Amino acid sequence: LALLAALALAAPARAGESAATAPIPAEDARLAAASLLVDGAAAGGRAVVVGARGHILFSDDGGGTWTQARVPVRALLTAVHMHDENTGWAVGHDAVVLRTGDGGETWELVHRAPEAAVPLLDVWFRDSRSGIAVGGFGLVLATADGGAGWTCRNGCPGGDPEGAPLLRRAGNDFADDYHLNAIAPAGPDRLYLAGEAGALYRSDDGGESWRALASPYGGSWFAALALDRDTVLAAGLRGRLYRSADGGASWTRVHTGTEAALTALARAGDGRIIIAGLAGTVLESRDGGRTAAALPAPSRRGAAGAFAAPGGRVLLVGEFGAVPLAAGE
Repeated sequence: LALLAALALAAPARAGESAATAPIPAEDARLAAASLLVDGAAAGGRAVVVGARGHILFSDDGGGTWTQARVPVRALLTAVHMHDENTGWAVGHDAVVLRTGDGGETWELVHRAPEAAVPLLDVWFRDSRSGIAVGGFGLVLATADGGAGWTCRNGCPGGDPEGAPLLRRAGNDFADDYHLNAIAPAGPDRLYLAGEAGALYRSDDGGESWRALASPYGGSWFAALALDRDTVLAAGLRGRLYRSADGGASWTRVHTGTEAALTALARAGDGRIIIAGLAGTVLESRDGGRTAAALPAPSRRGAAGAFAAPGGRVLLVGEFGAVPLAAGE
């Protein structure tokens, strides 16, 4: 249940929840590296992971050992993006956005809206200044100053201060407030966006406008991975994995042999694609996502994320904390 909450499978309450007037810093926890972790990223020789109770940890040995970072909030953190070996951002519940300038060792709070009771679920930056964060009920935040200030572009709690929501404006097809779960960059301008209820979108202008794609499945998507500008994978409920080679115009189902929800996609340094999900599901593809085969599960508990770590490994994060898969496994 903790992992499902982390992935916002159940809609967070909009009202009736009280929020502290000031954030509470994360506590040092001896077992943080083995507790619920939801996402990770790497830059230079360092891996950074985020998860429950505001935990952020970093490793300089490919996930062998972890050091807990100083974090000013205790909210569940759902995603992290590292622009380079120094600069990165993390997002989570209470619409929290955190920023680091020292490779993930310390973090500052740059956005928080606990009264809205809407989580942020993914974050991506085109460069060191321009980025977007997406989350529950179609929430889209944007920044043009490196994350110092954020503007609500869509799904704004209490109404949209900019007029009609972004995805309902001219040039955008989508008109519902589905949760937006994952951003998949395919270059500096093309992005794919995956969400609940079969929602799939593509932007060709760095997130300024979005077009709905014909989704091959009506259930929720939890992960997406772009292999190049036109080739993209989408993974979601009931073991669904689909591949498109034409920018999302058409999709081919990839047999996974599982009914477990698939929550993570990552490309290893050797070109393999790792697919992971609930109930200890781990698969790999060695042909660009056209087929997938099961791997031995390092844990029977659920994975929430996967990413390529320094040293040629892929790291899985989830209910078990952080677990490395050795190259070639």
